[in-house]
Amino acid sequence: MSTKLKIKLSIANRVYPLTIDAKQEEGLRKAAKNIEVMIKQFEQSYSVRDKQDVLAMCALQFASQVEQKTIDKEVRNEVVEEKLSAINKLLEAHLSA
Repeated sequence: MSTKLKIKLSIANRVYPLTIDAKQEEGLRKAAKNIEVMIKQFEQSYSVRDKQDVLAMCALQFASQVEQKTIDKEVRNEVVEEKLSAINKLLEAHLSA
């Protein structure tokens, strides 16, 4: 049974109280910190002052990173499957000879 914690995270000048499993705390705090860093980068780079726009840009950035990692993983899996198939064919040819 997980221990529940009550924490408060600040994102874009708003405080969000959460009740979480203790094991989630580190990840959530790091995520909130990464969001804050990205908000500052977008505000400085693009002179965006509307928090809604900045948060939408952050969401898009994080979502695209997740999607790209998924695509990269699928490509790696395909390459591994091709190599394993080639090895399997070599083994079958060697064993049947």
